[in-house]
Amino acid sequence: MINRYLVALVLGMFSLCTFSQDFKITGKLVDKEQQVPLEAATVVLETLQDSTVISYTISDRNGEFELSGKSNLQKANLFVTFVGYQSYEQQIDFSKTREINLEDIPLEFQVESLGDVVVKGRAAPVVIKQDTLEFNAASFKTKPDATLEDLLKELPGAEVDEDGQIRINGKPVSNILVNGKPFFSDDPTIATRNLTKELINKIQVVDTKTESEEFAGEEGDSENKTINITIDEDKNKGLFGRVAAGGGTDDRFEFAGIGNYFDNDLRLSVLGSGNNINSPGFSFGEIEKMFGNASYISVSSNGGFNVGGRSFGMGEGIVNSRNAGMNFANDFGEAIETSADYFYSGANTFNETDRVRENILPDNRFTSVSNSRTDSNTDNHTANLRFQAEIDSTFMVEYRPSLNYTVGTNSSSGSSVTTNEAGDLVNDSEYDNFNDRTTRNFTNSLTATKRYGDKGGFIRINGDLQLDETESTDFTNSETNVYGTDASQILRNQRTNGDNNTDGITTNVKWRIPLISKKLFLETEYEFKNENRTNTQLVYDFDATTQTYNQLITPQSTDFESTNRSHKPQLGVTYNSKKLRASVNAAYVARKLTGEDLLTDETGNRVRDIDFENNFDA
Repeated sequence: MINRYLVALVLGMFSLCTFSQDFKITGKLVDKEQQVPLEAATVVLETLQDSTVISYTISDRNGEFELSGKSNLQKANLFVTFVGYQSYEQQIDFSKTREINLEDIPLEFQVESLGDVVVKGRAAPVVIKQDTLEFNAASFKTKPDATLEDLLKELPGAEVDEDGQIRINGKPVSNILVNGKPFFSDDPTIATRNLTKELINKIQVVDTKTESEEFAGEEGDSENKTINITIDEDKNKGLFGRVAAGGGTDDRFEFAGIGNYFDNDLRLSVLGSGNNINSPGFSFGEIEKMFGNASYISVSSNGGFNVGGRSFGMGEGIVNSRNAGMNFANDFGEAIETSADYFYSGANTFNETDRVRENILPDNRFTSVSNSRTDSNTDNHTANLRFQAEIDSTFMVEYRPSLNYTVGTNSSSGSSVTTNEAGDLVNDSEYDNFNDRTTRNFTNSLTATKRYGDKGGFIRINGDLQLDETESTDFTNSETNVYGTDASQILRNQRTNGDNNTDGITTNVKWRIPLISKKLFLETEYEFKNENRTNTQLVYDFDATTQTYNQLITPQSTDFESTNRSHKPQLGVTYNSKKLRASVNAAYVARKLTGEDLLTDETGNRVRDIDFENNFDA
């Protein structure tokens, strides 16, 4: 008993010693010669053993900084970098106190070397350059063959959830670029889960902005971030890739592969994957984690299996998915940039269910026996193109078309029987439904930006076109019988034809006039939008005589058309400096809405008298 208490005491003391504790380090960075404060220097606290980043910050306008966080280390290394100055390092000892004031830290000006003498220094793990937060990939330790997603999880301030969504310092990341160019534009996880750390040189985090905003020198969206991955120069040329595959009981399988060809500005990537383990998306990242982190494998009695804590084949239904894609990017000279990508995804889902349910009431008991079967198939194709040309140093044109095509079918059938405690039939039902749907989406964007002068002025003209079309056919065949004193029967055999279309156009003109060079601007803007919608849904009953669906059910049908048109002039003032961003805008919106139901009966007369026109000014 005494030995047991002694072991518990030792373990308790050990856990107290190794428990992470709060720390705070303060100080002030100054120029060694002039003793002036240095603003925006990067201050990093790292481990002594392998330089893993513990915390980082930047100095304020007074050169002061504060590093805080949690750590169980007794000693660490302070690493300070500032552009144009020699780096500074100091060992920090936490054994006596967890709050340390370093007071003034002088930084020496970096003198450029001459002749054959070359000065080399250790790269800073974190560097802040104006509006760019930059991480040095080599400074962060990961497991072998780590992906970009694994690396991001090690960066201070970065969060990656199970779906691959990224947040940097609490701000969501919407885009991932590779050497400044899109990489499968609609799905950042393809980059994060397939590019390996060994390729990466820097991870740069900036405010999200379009190419035209970048060209015009506009501010980005500070509430949304873009990550740019730079590839090591010696690895930005050649052919490389990787493949993985796995199998299990009941013919379960998963495979994925990606191949890349990089030649400086030319980049070509091809990928493909497939599985029948209920994973609908591109799954290379999951495979990599399965092989890289699995500590045990177990097989259950229902045919499913578990690898490293992940379950396969135990969900509702069986999903067989497949994916394939291609990404291309190239520069033609210094003035023209192009990129294109195509991605295909498809899935088949099959689910069969048998169920027995018993409802117990004070005076009776009901038993329901039911079965259902669902079989669906979906195929999706997405293609994007980006063409950017700088006509000269002040004029840029950008063209972005995008196409999406989806085809899907779904069939479901089932039956149900309910009896009471005496075994008498209470009700029964059966159904057989089928649906097929085709969706086409096309968007087209053309932007022209012209800079003038050297004070930040520009004129931008943008036009967007959107075409959406959905066609569907639904068949519903069901029978429901209720027995007893109030017996009844409900029969339904219907076909529904759906046709929904949207076409819209948006034009925008923006003129920025500099009032104070590159700081204060007067901005005028005009936007015109026009959107036309048609929503047709025709429901027909089955005619047993002609064996066709020809009896229109007008209360359930519609043929509606609407138009939404708006004009929006806007005037504003924007101030932008390193210290402050501010803007004041005033806009006027004139909107006109029109709509009417064109549904007619067999005589040609309109079924509903719906016709309206509304004008809104705000």
